[in-house]
Amino acid sequence: MGSTLKPKLVFVHGIGKPRDPDEELVEWKRALAGGARAANLASGISALTMDWLADCSFAYYGDLFTDGEPQSAGGPGDLDDEEAAIVLGLLAEFLEEEAERPENRGDRALARVRAQLSPDGQPQGFGGAGRHLWAMATAVVAVPGVAHAARWASASDVLRTWSQPARYLRRKDKDELKTTLDERIRARILECLDPARPTVVVGHSLGSVVAFEALASYEGPVPLLVTIGSPIATSGLVWPRLKPRPPATPKCVDRWLDFWDGDDVVVPRRRLAHRVRPNERGVKPTPLQLESRMWWVHGATTYLGRAEVAEPVMRTLSAVSTTLEGALAETHSPAGTDASATTADAAVSS
Repeated sequence: MGSTLKPKLVFVHGIGKPRDPDEELVEWKRALAGGARAANLASGISALTMDWLADCSFAYYGDLFTDGEPQSAGGPGDLDDEEAAIVLGLLAEFLEEEAERPENRGDRALARVRAQLSPDGQPQGFGGAGRHLWAMATAVVAVPGVAHAARWASASDVLRTWSQPARYLRRKDKDELKTTLDERIRARILECLDPARPTVVVGHSLGSVVAFEALASYEGPVPLLVTIGSPIATSGLVWPRLKPRPPATPKCVDRWLDFWDGDDVVVPRRRLAHRVRPNERGVKPTPLQLESRMWWVHGATTYLGRAEVAEPVMRTLSAVSTTLEGALAETHSPAGTDASATTADAAVSS
């Protein structure tokens, strides 16, 4: 049982194979602790890993993509034409971003694949998209620089990267209660939240999209939203399909930090701060660029292990905890004591 005196910390994962949420929670907390150590906040590491600082949850929804069946290999038969068309659109925008990188300018293989992907200069329509997608995924992994940067060794790897976002954004796949897949996924995130307590939310990759949409209907306090490796601003098919519209910072969010690495192949060049509308209190995402200089930077634990990411998470949780403790002391103290002043000081420091 969690304590009502502590804030909550909720992690929201991105795409991937089925995973053990308990093991993932330990791994993500360990990575965040490493970031805290790098930020010279070692005193809070035990408080984090032992859940003294906050009640931590890993919002898991990966099983909803498989409906209890083994993870598919990502073949063309796994997506209908509408889903395949969404993947083609995402892939086209990804290749457009890659073509703009200095190291890829003049790459004939990349230019040839882009021409094959959209021969008329427009994204592939629904008709026959599934057949075209498999051919294009096979062609993309034959472009050495791009395949290496995205860690794609096969066409299945390409489809695995984009098929889950496509199914989420399609907003279909209703269950026996007529609830769509994206609604069921957001419900998993909302189950981890507690409106009675402040919650820090960290969303990675597709998880940033899911967290953003889930918080749009949430009424509890969120002192900090952190998005890492987020594709929210992807113009082709993510941005225009976001809900609600026009996309704006959720009302419940007090602060939004969007971390992106310059070498993260999933993050578009278009920045959230330039696209998302502020909420009623003027809160907009603050873009914060990282430079890891690593071969693969998109992993959640890679981001969490950075001091720049861990520091605001740890400091926010600490400030909120102090405020909650001060409020409790004021509630249980006789009138006229200094407890109210202590609470006020804690609130200011947060």
